Amino acid sequence: MPDLGEADIPGHTEVSEAAPSAHPFDALLLPPPNFDLGPHADLRQPLRERLQRHGQDGPGQLAGHVFSMACVALEVTQRCNLDCTLCYLSDMAEAIPDPPLDVLMQRVARIHAHFGPHTNIQITGGDPTLRPIADLVALVARIRSLGMRSALFTNGIRASRPMLECLAAAGLDDVCFHVDLTQERRGYATEMDLNRVRSEYLDRVAGLGLRVNFNTTVHSDNLAEIPDLVRWFTSQAARINLASFQMQAETGRGVLGARDDTHITQATLARMINDGTGGAADFDVFKIGHSDCNMHCSILVAGDRTAPFYAHKSFFQTLFTRMAHGGTTASDWNRDSQALRRGIALCLRTPSLLPGMVRAAWRALVPLLPALLRGRRPHRLSFFVHNFMAANAIDRARCESCVFMVMTDRGPLSMCAHNADRDHYLLTDLTDTQRAQMQSAMAFKRLKGRLRARAVCERKSA
Repeated sequence: MPDLGEADIPGHTEVSEAAPSAHPFDALLLPPPNFDLGPHADLRQPLRERLQRHGQDGPGQLAGHVFSMACVALEVTQRCNLDCTLCYLSDMAEAIPDPPLDVLMQRVARIHAHFGPHTNIQITGGDPTLRPIADLVALVARIRSLGMRSALFTNGIRASRPMLECLAAAGLDDVCFHVDLTQERRGYATEMDLNRVRSEYLDRVAGLGLRVNFNTTVHSDNLAEIPDLVRWFTSQAARINLASFQMQAETGRGVLGARDDTHITQATLARMINDGTGGAADFDVFKIGHSDCNMHCSILVAGDRTAPFYAHKSFFQTLFTRMAHGGTTASDWNRDSQALRRGIALCLRTPSLLPGMVRAAWRALVPLLPALLRGRRPHRLSFFVHNFMAANAIDRARCESCVFMVMTDRGPLSMCAHNADRDHYLLTDLTDTQRAQMQSAMAFKRLKGRLRARAVCERKSA
C-alpha cells in the first residue's frame, strides 16, 4: 500500500489510527457538505481550493469553476458478463451482492448534497444492465428529478433497444459504450474489426435523443490502431459526442499488469489523436482537473473536414472564465446549444469580447468552408484521455485534485484510490478471514481475472 503521508489532510476527514476500519485511503474521502455555509454556498469552491493547493488552477481550468465535479460513479453492481484483461474490479467482485435500491437512492441524494444540480452521475458497475430494468429506470428518474444528469456505462451486450427506450423515457441523458480488445469478444481481432460492434450500438440508440460516448482502454496491443480508430470516430461525429481513451493501469483483477510507460503516455496519445483528426485536436486550451490525470479537446467536423473547436485559445479561456463567474452553482454546460447561446449573449453584452468571437469563428469555420458550401452540417466531437494510476502508485495530490469520484458508503472517493483497494469499501464489515472463506467458496465459473488465470494453471498442472 502506498504511503500517503499524514492522515490529517487539510479539507478531508481525519481517520483515527485506532479505528478497526482505518485505511490510508480513508483520508482521501471528501467530508460531508458544510450545510452551515447556507443555501447560497458555492459548491464549486471545495474542488477549486483543492486544485489551487496543488498548483492545478489557473487559465483554462474548468474544474471548480464551470462545475463542482466532472462526474461521480454510482456502482449499482459488481457483476459483469465479460472478463476484461484490464478489469478494474476486484477479485471478489462476482461474489458481492448488489446494493439494495434504497441504498443507491441514498447515494444519489448524497451526490446531490455534495455537488449540486447538473452533476453527471455514471450508472456503472460491473455492468449495470445486469440489474433489473425497473431499478435502473427508478434511479434515472430520481437523478433527473434532482436536476442532475445520468449516463449509463455499459459494454452494451444487454443494453437492448427496448431497455434504452425505457431509460431514455425516464430521463437518461447519455449512454457510454465500452468497446475494445481487452474484452476479448470472439471474432474480433482488431479495434477496426470492433467498429462493427460500435456501429451496431449506434444504430441501437438512433433517434432516442441520447448523447453517445465510447470508452477505449489503451494498451500495447491496440496502441498502433489509435489514429485509425480516431478517424472512425471522426467519421461518425454526427452520432458520437465523446471518445474517451483510458490508459492501461495495473489495478483491479486484470491480468495484463503494468503498461509500458515508454510508449503509452499522455503525450503519445495526444499526438496520435491529433494525427487521427487531421491536426485539429488541441489539448492545450482547457484543463479538467489534474494535468497528470486528464486531457481534453473538442473538434468540429463537417463532412471530411475538421477544425479545432476552440480555435482561439485566449478568447475561449476568457469567455469561459466570465461565463463561470458569479452565482453559487454550476450551470448545465453539457448542452451545447444552451452554452453557445449564453456565450454569444455575453459577447454581445461585452464589446471587448466581440473581436475575439469573430476571430474564433473565422479560425474554426474557414477549414470547414468547402464542406459547409456542400451543405454539410458541422458537429462537435470531444476527445478525452484518462491517465489512471496504478494501485501501488497512488499519488495524494492527484487524488485530492480528482474530478472523477466514486460514491461509497463513507462518501465520495477518488476513482483511482477506490480501484486500488475496492474490497475495503465494498466488504467493509467482513474480516480478512471471512473474505478468505468467501473467496475459497467461489465456484470456478464465477472466477475472473487473476483468480481465474491462477485456477486454470492449477487445473492444467493437476
